[in-house]
Amino acid sequence: MRHRDRQSAYGLLPRMEARPRKDGKVTYRYHPLGGKPMNLGTDKIAALREVLDITAQAPDHGTIAHLWREFQETRRWLDYADATKADYSQCAGPLLDVFGKTPAVAVRPSDIGTYLDKRSAGVRANREISLMSNLMALAVRRGLIQANPCRDVQRNKERPRVRAIEPAELVAFLEWSRTRGRTGIVLAGLAEFCALAGSRRVEFLNMLWTQVSADGVQLRRAKQHDGKVVWERIETTPALDDLMARLRSIAADDKLGYVFPNSKGNAYTESGFKTMWARLMKTAIGAKVVSEPFVSHDLRAYHVTQYRKQTGTLPNLHADPGTTARIYDRAREVLRKGP
Repeated sequence: MRHRDRQSAYGLLPRMEARPRKDGKVTYRYHPLGGKPMNLGTDKIAALREVLDITAQAPDHGTIAHLWREFQETRRWLDYADATKADYSQCAGPLLDVFGKTPAVAVRPSDIGTYLDKRSAGVRANREISLMSNLMALAVRRGLIQANPCRDVQRNKERPRVRAIEPAELVAFLEWSRTRGRTGIVLAGLAEFCALAGSRRVEFLNMLWTQVSADGVQLRRAKQHDGKVVWERIETTPALDDLMARLRSIAADDKLGYVFPNSKGNAYTESGFKTMWARLMKTAIGAKVVSEPFVSHDLRAYHVTQYRKQTGTLPNLHADPGTTARIYDRAREVLRKGP
């Protein structure tokens, strides 16, 4: 009785057979309906491609490109927030450039490690391999592979941003930005709101005036858990009231319109905002208003740092306060009482 080599047979297409040989190699065969078995040789990838040609399936069936298309039809994908979908779509570009035509069964952990090592943007490579891991998990579900090759590969080390914005620096930047016309005023308003509220940009980029009241601002928290929808109410303060009043004064529609509109009156897209922000920050550095660039993530950290400095506690930004302290508290000086 022939010993069944389940490992070599894993990831084969229907009606394919793996036949181990005494010399350690494996011969692959295909059993067409009503016909004699067809010898496909010992090259597994070539055998898979030949069967795909025979059965007239998609020429890239079982490849990473095919899995990416299938992944976008899964429930997991549909449950993602729009920002996550956009980020993964961006990750798919460089990932498919390297692995797009590769069958999932041919991807080894060493291939994943090589990708992480050679990708110049190490942190971005981690995000791309995160997507790859999801695609490989789908390949496991489809019976194409036995184990996820991404699971045991260590990711590139990531270091949290350490850019700490000083109050005087932020004030100077905001005052300068407001002199840059209507777009500068809106972008300054975005920055000021992030510093005051500590919210994620995705939570307020398309905020409407209907979300603003005399009591404060209501935002839907971007990162939900277990399907639970969480709304945040940011209580009004004199500084927040002043900001909203200034933005209302330039609003085309302060009843139903966007609080932070672009030049056409619509909400900024992620890419549109990043482009305009980078342009404004480059000009600010050239004018020596700021010494080094900062992003909304740093403004969120500014909020945490100032909040803790003034109250002695951390704001409620994450389910785990440790995450807030580790990522966003960028105080350069910590005061504590002696014995």
